[in-house]
Order: sequence, then C-alpha cells, then structure tokens
Amino acid sequence: MVQLKRQTGLLLLAGLVFAVAVFYALWLPADKSIAVNWQSQVSPGHLSVAHAQFATNCAACHTPVMGIDEAKCISCHADNKALLQRQPTAFHATIGNCASCHVEHLGVDANLRVMDHKALARIGNKLFASARKTPNSSGKAMLPAGHPLLSALEADLNCAGCHSTKDPHFGLFGPDCASCHAATEWTISAFQHPSPRSTECVSCHQAPPSHYMMHFEMVDKTVVAGGSSGQVEGCCGGVDVTQCYKCHQTTAWNDIKGVGFYKHH
Repeated sequence: MVQLKRQTGLLLLAGLVFAVAVFYALWLPADKSIAVNWQSQVSPGHLSVAHAQFATNCAACHTPVMGIDEAKCISCHADNKALLQRQPTAFHATIGNCASCHVEHLGVDANLRVMDHKALARIGNKLFASARKTPNSSGKAMLPAGHPLLSALEADLNCAGCHSTKDPHFGLFGPDCASCHAATEWTISAFQHPSPRSTECVSCHQAPPSHYMMHFEMVDKTVVAGGSSGQVEGCCGGVDVTQCYKCHQTTAWNDIKGVGFYKHH
C-alpha cells in the first residue's frame, strides 16, 4: 500500500512538473528564445506553408492540456465568405470540427484540403446522434451492409446532400450516387459504354436546354448536323430531341455524324 501511494505521488508530481513547464514555455518566459526552443523540441513536424507563420507560436492553435482549440481555427477562418457561400462547403459554418479533416504538421508541402469522407461521417454521426431516434430517421435510403464501394462509415453519408449541384446525370439516376461511385474517385473503372449502335441514349443522357428551344431547329439540326453533304440518311428533318443517336456518336457529344468534331462556342 505504501509503495502504491509512493508511485501515485510520483506520477502526480511528474504531471504537475510537466504542466508547469508547458505553462512557462508557452506563456510566461521573459526570454522568448526559451519558448521558441521548447516549442521546436515538442513539435511533431513542420507546418504547411499556409500556417508557417505560427511555427514558433503553438498557442495560436493549441491550448495547454486541451490540445487543438477549434475556436482558434474559427477565429481566423470564420469570415471566409467564398467557402461559406458555396453549397458543397457551406457546412463548414456549423460543423465546428476542423482538425479531423485538416491535419497539420505533415510538412511544408502538405495539402490541407484532402477530403476525408470517413472523418466527415464520424463528425456527422456525433452531431446528429441525438436526432437519430430510429435507424433511418435522417430520411436517407440506408445502404446495405458490406457495401462494395464504401466503408461502413462512408455508407452512412448522404452523397446527394453535397453533390446534387454538380450532378452530371441531371437527376436521371436518382440520388443514390453510391450505387455506382466510390468516395475515393468518381470514375468507374468497370463501366463499359453501350454499343455505338444503341438507340437508348436518352435513358442515361439528358439533352442540353438549347435542344428544347428554337435553337435546336434553327441551328443544331439545320446548320450543324444538316450542313454537311456527307450527313447520314435520316438526319435531321424529322428527328426528335430524344433521338440522340441520329446525330451524335459515342466517341464524344460534339462528334457529329457526317460532320466530325464540331467546335461549339
């Protein structure tokens, strides 16, 4: 028992000495070089170029004992209107958790804007835990366990909530992005485009707004597709806007049958 009390006392004393040392090093030393030397000794690595000015001022981001202080991050970045006005990044206004995704001390060339969907899911689960009374109270379609493209954490995210404004499919495939895409990249390595002879283009592709206006009749059909003597038979007099295959080829949208690659304005 005496030995246990002695060990406990030594641990408490060591903790007190460390706390006092950190306090004096970061806040009180008259000789600033002492503080600089101390901070360089405990730094886990160089800061990125964006935060290089804080290399000798740990207190700019850290609070003794507490660690990284999110309030200090917010005090510098809260007025970033370009970030907060954009729909995909507007969530930064209320998320209150910076260090989970923006990791420092990885070197001067470190990229602080690497998207970590797992970290985002952890933050979201923590923020909305109290609101999730039922497994699907968020209103999002629950993805099956063992999703082939996403981790268990990533599968809990609502992809369309952030990416709906830049959906190249114009909503034709619905809001379940994860049915085809992974969180690491949007490209789909296993995707094979249907045969060039397919006539079902409209099931995946939406025509541009101009095709639903007089521009389609006056320019697209007459000047562009119809302006070549080599135009294929059947195009473009009675062609309907849903008959993409009549004028377009699968190599690219601006590869027009009988015309070649058309440089659109």
